[in-house]
Amino acid sequence: MRVLIACEYSGTVRDAFIALGHDALSCDILPTDSPGPHYQGDVFDVLYDGWDLLIAHPPCTYLSNSGVCHLHTDAKRWFNLFDAADFFERLWKAPIKRKCLENPVMHKYGRKLIGGMRPTQIIQPWMFGHRETKATGLYLDGLMPLLPTTDLQAETMALPDNVRQRLHYLPPSPDRQKLRSKTYQGIAEAIALQWGGNVKSEAAA
Repeated sequence: MRVLIACEYSGTVRDAFIALGHDALSCDILPTDSPGPHYQGDVFDVLYDGWDLLIAHPPCTYLSNSGVCHLHTDAKRWFNLFDAADFFERLWKAPIKRKCLENPVMHKYGRKLIGGMRPTQIIQPWMFGHRETKATGLYLDGLMPLLPTTDLQAETMALPDNVRQRLHYLPPSPDRQKLRSKTYQGIAEAIALQWGGNVKSEAAA
């Protein structure tokens, strides 16, 4: 399967697919943090190259519900919001039969700009073996919702806020945005296995 992972520089999802025998390419305006197939540049340069599956992580800074308050204090953010919503819609309308666009829970203005769409499902890291919380919406086209792999909800909710919401409490640093945007390994592996399958295992059989 040919898989494009858009807006990913960590290589986490890309490498999960490659480990299962798929032809996967990550793409971002930044270089990849992990050696592997990566296109550094505009995703629309490669979006129409005949992919079987698109996994996209469009920027969420101006769409996320957590930042909605800033729209009322900085008028410039509205223009950025319009651009972010347009980018999201262009990815969603790409002629690829199987798509997943990942974003945190959107505010009402963002939802309106993308035609009122709501995520197919909302997942948490604790569903996939990580003792943390970070609600993430998956907008799915041609794909079944992800099935949880390891339910750690009870253990996670028993932890202090600053532990289970580790990413929220990260101090300011040059790498803060990178750390916050990286896909959890357990989620990446579930995506690759459930939506791609283990090609290496099937070939061996």
